[in-house]
Amino acid sequence: MKYLKYISIIIIALMAVSCGKDFLEKSPEDSINTANYWQTDEDAINAINGAYQPLQWPKLYNMRMWTSDIMAGNSIVGAGGGDDGRETQDMSNFVTATDNPGVLDLWRGPAPGILRANLVLQNVPSMDIDEDLKNRVLGEAYFLRGLYYFILVRYFGDVPLILTPQEPGDNLRPKRTDKAVVYEQIISDLTEAKDLLPQKSTYSSSDLGRATTGAATGLLAKVYLTLEEWQKVVDLADEVETLGYDLNLQYEQNFDVYNKNSIESLFEVQYTSNAGEDFWSNENQASWLSTFTGPRGSNMVAGGWGWNQPTSEFMSTYEDGDLRKDVTVFYDGAPQFDGMDYDPIYSSTGYNLRKFLVTKDVAETYDNSPMNFPVLRYADVLLMKAEALNNLNRTSEAYTPLNKVRKRAGLDNVSGLTKDEFKEVVLHERRVELAFEGQRWFDMIRVDDGQWGLDFLHSIGKTNATTKHLLFPIPQKEIDNNPNLTQNSGY
Repeated sequence: MKYLKYISIIIIALMAVSCGKDFLEKSPEDSINTANYWQTDEDAINAINGAYQPLQWPKLYNMRMWTSDIMAGNSIVGAGGGDDGRETQDMSNFVTATDNPGVLDLWRGPAPGILRANLVLQNVPSMDIDEDLKNRVLGEAYFLRGLYYFILVRYFGDVPLILTPQEPGDNLRPKRTDKAVVYEQIISDLTEAKDLLPQKSTYSSSDLGRATTGAATGLLAKVYLTLEEWQKVVDLADEVETLGYDLNLQYEQNFDVYNKNSIESLFEVQYTSNAGEDFWSNENQASWLSTFTGPRGSNMVAGGWGWNQPTSEFMSTYEDGDLRKDVTVFYDGAPQFDGMDYDPIYSSTGYNLRKFLVTKDVAETYDNSPMNFPVLRYADVLLMKAEALNNLNRTSEAYTPLNKVRKRAGLDNVSGLTKDEFKEVVLHERRVELAFEGQRWFDMIRVDDGQWGLDFLHSIGKTNATTKHLLFPIPQKEIDNNPNLTQNSGY
């Protein structure tokens, strides 16, 4: 991570956002005298708002995070063919070089968010502000730092662990920290966040989308799922249930631009219509996912670049009658979208992604979709609980959360499975329930220490994938900048 690049962000309010109608609206980009900062409630709010912003950017959830489904074999790049999306093609073909731009984005993407969270954690405790607000802001900072490091450690393994803002004179060439230590810090951060943050129900409408105790609890469960600490997953999932979360009645309500931050949502990246922002500028943004994944050459959405085209193999995994299919993908004969029929000629696979599209009356231009991106849903929590119970040899109890998700999808209950059979069923449910939400790759590399994922990749012809590909390479540009960084094995 090129932390030196971000030292100037000490004047955080230059890029922060103000409270108001929406907590991610921009504030005026005026310079700030840092000597007089960290005084008021508004200062604390603006500072923590700035720590959310990198989630919106193309280095993370506005592009790179969701392209992991392409690596996972759910889809192909599609797009314009040829070299369009070459870096993602290489990642999904497991010929990733150390100068791959997508890998560099994922390495650098969390860095400004971590720095901004660290600034909050360093300065807010000594501020003379409302105590409830102080606790909330600190909880948000712990949550965000935990999330950013959780992204990094799963993609890269050992990473530099920076817990205070770096200043001139500090060691700006940190070594990588053992991933076990990084996970300990993530758990500590999320536990602090869980204790400090309020429940979602206490937020005003203008603050919906901020981190909550439910978001921290659910994300902590996912961390323990990754570490295979099954009883902790079950306990935390039960805690989430007591906080009032539930499934939306219909699957499609999770992807309705008018139903953001719903009863099923534990945490999602917030977007608002914001036409005119440069996609690669680090500013508040609208989502570009509708543009990226809209059928190329059609008139169905504003823009339409045809990325993330589902594969025939993925489509074959839907059970007859699965209601999620029509919400997630376009196929020949699929229900109309905005009064228009889908034509499979728009895709080289015959399928396009539908889940995140918005109609042109919502987004008139390609760069202003207000569709949020789901990071953690209650359905995910239920499936985590089911998987954990099965691994605790409590398969008979695991059917309840699993079948709750299946029932919403219009499917029959499953029963009478062996432990190994249940494992495959719950991982299948995770694949179709959370399709194209950036979850599949992380499931593939954690189950059976990644061997389960490698076996699957080989079964669909991705024979280049080997153990080394369970982690990305450390970008060579970063090693050149910091000789203390070592390369991951095999690169």
